[in-house]
Amino acid sequence: MRLFLLLSLQLLTYSAYAAADTTVAGISADTTHETNVVPTTTSEKDQTTVPVFNTNLAYKPRIPNYSARLVSIIVPTAMMTYGAVSLSGGKIRSLDMSTRKEIMEDHGTFRTNVDDYLKWVPAAAVYALNMAGIHGKHNFADRTILFGMSSLIATGSTFAIKSATNRLRPDGSTYNSFPSGHTAIAFMSAQFMWEEYHEVSPWYGVAGYAVAATTGALRIYNNRHWLSDVVTGAGLGILSTKAAYWLYPKMQRLFIHDTEHSSTRIMLMPNYDAQWKSAGLSLLLTK
Repeated sequence: MRLFLLLSLQLLTYSAYAAADTTVAGISADTTHETNVVPTTTSEKDQTTVPVFNTNLAYKPRIPNYSARLVSIIVPTAMMTYGAVSLSGGKIRSLDMSTRKEIMEDHGTFRTNVDDYLKWVPAAAVYALNMAGIHGKHNFADRTILFGMSSLIATGSTFAIKSATNRLRPDGSTYNSFPSGHTAIAFMSAQFMWEEYHEVSPWYGVAGYAVAATTGALRIYNNRHWLSDVVTGAGLGILSTKAAYWLYPKMQRLFIHDTEHSSTRIMLMPNYDAQWKSAGLSLLLTK
């Protein structure tokens, strides 16, 4: 019964996002062009091309403002609201308890670490598809910045909420259960894949959501999270990516006022924090 509930929740997520087709139109200087190159000048006579995977990012992209259908905002917001209500107890919290009890009775010895890696699969697939010649919405530089921003928003929000709520994990190990960080990253990655490929085919996004939902289910079966932790993490991950896609064009216009004549260069530098065992990207703007 509880497994049926989890599978139904996954199916609801896929269906909602297949219907909530987010639209971003008018993209120029990105990989939607058939030639898959980025113009470096505005003069047709002197125009040269730069491969999409070149990280010398001296070109001037034009990224339009992000727009999304209302339902694509309502669904993840409702998922986060569901989790927030569970913090006060009641029927939702009772569902957490009964779901865990039933899973532990049937699969009490189940353990896997696949979910530690599965959460990154949709994002990795975006880059793999581009390398295979199936190009998404943005060029290498823009999608890398968007993915970096999405990751920062998702991880930062997750840690802040964990610290504020102090919910005990179902296995009794620590007080940082709510929300599920693995699920937040997984759905952030899945939404990233959706944003880049839903105009090519919505099935890429559906595949990403399926991987993300599997990650969330495994967190419950591993006895690391309650059902409401996972539902909230999913909503948080989706909204994090949407926030990054909404914010990036505004940041671009803030730092590069004249996109046709600006000499601003964008440099992406990877970094690694050995103490916290975390990796990230640093964005440098130079004249």
